[in-house]
Amino acid sequence: METIWLTGAEWLAVLRIGLGLWWLESWRHKDKKAWFERGTGIAWAADVASKHRWAAVKAGFEKVVQTRPKVMAYVVVYAELALGLGLISGFLTPVALVGGLLLNLLYLVLMIHDWAEQGQNAMMALISLVALFAMSWQSWSLDNALGLF
Repeated sequence: METIWLTGAEWLAVLRIGLGLWWLESWRHKDKKAWFERGTGIAWAADVASKHRWAAVKAGFEKVVQTRPKVMAYVVVYAELALGLGLISGFLTPVALVGGLLLNLLYLVLMIHDWAEQGQNAMMALISLVALFAMSWQSWSLDNALGLF
């Protein structure tokens, strides 16, 4: 593949790193004190889930998330951090891409009525798919340096 300036593998690395920066920004802008001490993030998501048009989403949220809100707050916040760092450094990239794709799909389903959230999560999911199937860890990654994948 011929491109201007960078190779195809390097452009895929740029895409992967950009997605990692997006996840890192998602982590950075969260008020961690509010999420962990006051449970604001899970409470907000519970409100969204309670009004969801699909009963399965509401029931699943109540069964999985609301029964352990503190744990789930940590899972969400630190998953976003881990995804960001993993994608930026290119460490365990396929795992991070699949994990991010699943998290984006969960967010997409939960926020089905919010067009702005749908757009962001759809774009992040699409980038994850492209980065995964194009093996974006072939350049500028710890995976490549360590001979992983």
